[in-house]
Amino acid sequence: MRCFVFVLLAWNLGALTLATSLQSPLLSPPIRGGISEHVYSELLHFAKYSSAVYQFICPRPLGNTLVESFANLLTHTHGLVARDDARREIVIAFRGSHEPADVLTDGNLVLAPLASRGVEDNTACVHAGFLFSYNSVRSIVLHAVREQLEAFPGYVVVLAGHSLGGALASLAALSVKSNFPWVAVRLFTFGQPRTGDAAFADLLESIVGHSIITTHLLDGVPTVIPEYLGYRHHANEYWQFQEPPNMSTVRRCKGQEDPECSHSIPSLGINPAHGVYFGQAVMTMDANLCL
Repeated sequence: MRCFVFVLLAWNLGALTLATSLQSPLLSPPIRGGISEHVYSELLHFAKYSSAVYQFICPRPLGNTLVESFANLLTHTHGLVARDDARREIVIAFRGSHEPADVLTDGNLVLAPLASRGVEDNTACVHAGFLFSYNSVRSIVLHAVREQLEAFPGYVVVLAGHSLGGALASLAALSVKSNFPWVAVRLFTFGQPRTGDAAFADLLESIVGHSIITTHLLDGVPTVIPEYLGYRHHANEYWQFQEPPNMSTVRRCKGQEDPECSHSIPSLGINPAHGVYFGQAVMTMDANLCL
């Protein structure tokens, strides 16, 4: 499948703002939901990692070992690699939009062929800005994973991120699993914009397997890049449809782009719901996440 090429210069995640409350009449009809305590705990846990990576300095992410922080000066892509020995996990978290340079990354809406070392696919297309951003730190990520797996065989690799960071985490999850196919890989994203086309969504699901995308109330970032441009979310959405956040106010959605979940609400761009996931303010400074 050839990539569809679209350029929308006016689009910018950092400039889309809308002063709307977290509660809305759109959410007033009762919606059936409910997930297990374990799943809810996992979602909150990795929401905290996705917040920790926004901190200027994070010596102990969630109290765990910081393997390394990384950044690319050209793309301003930032992330961290942590190791949780109690859970036997290597966690890689990517920061969301935070600097003016991220505007260029977010706004490059061209759907480009998926080209990333180790990923073998000739049909999938992804957001060119997100791909360029991930590829700028890909060698750092893969090197860190290789070193940690050699020292700690059997650990699970978890990719996480919020907003732009979620898009990068999805690309990284496919990259890590493709380069280390024997390793268990898990993906958790929060407020992730659509990252690629249907072929990419299918490929990610088939290769990575464990992929979760979470959405919150009216957060418009997950749907701000419209489907008519050729984009499509991967499956396994968990939508917090009401406040307060708890096991009963989160719904596990069906397949890709479930019309009964966040996809049912027209995108409102960035709004207060985008900055809070499962009660965790993900874009604010919180030193407690790094002690």
